[in-house]
Amino acid sequence: MESLLFQASVFLIAAVIAVPLASRMGLGSVLGYLLAGLAIGPGLGLVVDTEDIRHFAEFGVVMMLFIIGLELEPRALWDMRHRLLGLGGLQIAGTVAAITLGAMALGLSWNVALAIGLILSLSSTAIVLQTLSEKGLMRTSGGRATFSVLLTQDIAVIPMLVIMPLLAFAPAVTLSADGSIQRTAVAHAEDAHHSMSLVEGLPGWGAALVTLAVISGLILAGIYGARPLFRYIHSARLPEMFTAIALLIVIGIGFLMMLLGVSPALGTFLAGVVLANSEFRHELESDIAPFKGLLLGLFFITVGAGIDVDRLLMEPLTILGLAAGVILIKGMILYGIGRLFQLSNRGQWLFTLGLAQAGEFGFVLISYASQQRVLTDTLNDRLLLVVALSMLITPLLFLTYEWVISQVDEGKDSIEADQVEAEGPVIIAGIGRFGQIVNRLVRNSGYKTVVLDHDMQTIQLMRRFGYKGFFGDPTRPELLHAAGLESARVLVAALDDPKATVKLVAYARRLRPDLHIVARARDRTHVFALYQAGANDIVREMFDSSLRAGRYVLENVGMSEYEAAIAEETFYHHDRHTIRELALLWDPSIAPADNHAYIERAQELERELETALFTALEERGKKEMA
Repeated sequence: MESLLFQASVFLIAAVIAVPLASRMGLGSVLGYLLAGLAIGPGLGLVVDTEDIRHFAEFGVVMMLFIIGLELEPRALWDMRHRLLGLGGLQIAGTVAAITLGAMALGLSWNVALAIGLILSLSSTAIVLQTLSEKGLMRTSGGRATFSVLLTQDIAVIPMLVIMPLLAFAPAVTLSADGSIQRTAVAHAEDAHHSMSLVEGLPGWGAALVTLAVISGLILAGIYGARPLFRYIHSARLPEMFTAIALLIVIGIGFLMMLLGVSPALGTFLAGVVLANSEFRHELESDIAPFKGLLLGLFFITVGAGIDVDRLLMEPLTILGLAAGVILIKGMILYGIGRLFQLSNRGQWLFTLGLAQAGEFGFVLISYASQQRVLTDTLNDRLLLVVALSMLITPLLFLTYEWVISQVDEGKDSIEADQVEAEGPVIIAGIGRFGQIVNRLVRNSGYKTVVLDHDMQTIQLMRRFGYKGFFGDPTRPELLHAAGLESARVLVAALDDPKATVKLVAYARRLRPDLHIVARARDRTHVFALYQAGANDIVREMFDSSLRAGRYVLENVGMSEYEAAIAEETFYHHDRHTIRELALLWDPSIAPADNHAYIERAQELERELETALFTALEERGKKEMA
């Protein structure tokens, strides 16, 4: 008990120290967890054996895929079939072929080389999805392509587990008269004490039928049995029972998949997809999320703590060279697939660098291949190091992605920017959802606009609909001058990047003190920065729609339409006054939570708002009485 509490304390202390520090440095939480594991394992020697903890922590990956499944409707999964078979299938086939040939060139037999190719073809679902979510890249084209490949890899684990025993050295496996696969007496004796399986000793067709029957049963249970079960749990009016049923679903299905020899992550993912249309899916997601985050963090720590530094120091060039070779080979294949499927520039680099590592399922396959005597002990240790090191490098690959994109985008703009051959009274910089509406309103009201945007696909789409626009970075002075900044009457700064918007406004204000500048802001802090930069009218992108939604709420909780309109108008004018007041106290070098003068004035203005709303509605009542 004391040992367990000590280990738990060590893991938590390491995480609490390393993860916030890594996040503040812009390295991401995953690298923080990995570094924490390195510190308490090889570094300080506080944790020696991480194998049992890793098996437990792998349920974090299982829970993550369950939550992802909850967010995917079956129809959405069917729509992804081309990406799953195309992107994912090509990635696995290409990587397996390339690494197998490379391993054979190093002198390994074909069956061992193929096993290594299968192991290293997988990428890290846990690290990649966690990083994509943190950086807000999941919904980008590159993020969707990456997720498709990761899902295909999780599915591919099943046939890989089936193939692995067939690659074993004789007499690791034998075939019985009925066609079933039997292990040797030694291996079977070793597994007899701890192995549980529903398909052990069955012929291939029998194992397939059992697996299909169980998965079909789970799908039917999810469709027809989930709602009655959840209603029964809901009737107890005990929140902890929802947590219990959520954990039971994940752990129970994971265990059942293990009995079938199927990836637990794949099983829970399918369960999540089945439950995606359930009215209880949000409750399930909120109950599982804390456990998912904690177990994922624990998993990353065990990866870092499990790195065999002694062997790495014995063979540094060999191990580092193999890890670099795996990343390079997978990166080249991924880049080629991205070009083949015509991913965008950003999407292609994200796809390439995000999936170039080996993955956590590689640990499972390495262990399984060793049990089946496919790998020798030396190969086993080397592969474990290669997989762990490539996962450790992954956060750095994402930082490389950000640097590459910044360089590529700058180079693209400087080389391929359009020659602007038009001038007008209104310059619109940024033609996303916000800028499009402004452009349509102004043009259809009879005024000429000059549209600038750094996204070539957006500009090309505009041209297909008959709207002319020019490709280039709107913050570049030469492009603004070519667009007629000296003679324009209005500049609309509607860029997606808040820093670029501030830069554009500040430059335009320095050059043209008389120019009227309308700027799009993301939030209040951005408003203050734009105010100081010299913008005349600042529009928060969600403010008006949120205000309108608030008015609808008031209309449906007791106010008349006129009263709700008065409240909306009063709030609008008071908020404009609040922004001007707080802009005078805002200091970009001080966090708002530490700016005491800002906080005090904000609290005063909030009390003034309450009074203003009460007064406006009271005056309305008096007028009606009169």
